[in-house]
Amino acid sequence: MTQSEQLVHRLPNDIGGDEAGPIDRTEHVLEPWEKRCHALADVLDFHKIINTEEKRRGVEALGAQMISALSYYERWIVAFANLCFEKQILTPEELARKMDEIQRRHATTEAG
Repeated sequence: MTQSEQLVHRLPNDIGGDEAGPIDRTEHVLEPWEKRCHALADVLDFHKIINTEEKRRGVEALGAQMISALSYYERWIVAFANLCFEKQILTPEELARKMDEIQRRHATTEAG
């Protein structure tokens, strides 16, 4: 199969058969934000806003470069945001405003 054929037939996260280093099998203690991300996935699915298949498609749509640059839960967050934009549940501007609000609140909490 040519490289062009591989790009057409394989999704970015389809890494089966690729060369890889050793697998790190140590337990990873989830950060609080990672736990919240997982809970968000459950809530979005429970309320039928974003299901597992849509999340998978959202992650695959990020492309190979983004998938390799982001951590597991970072991929989820970006996919959720993109899917919410696509479904017109949220706009990029609304998300940016909320992120700014949270950043200011966090800065105030740290300063006080």
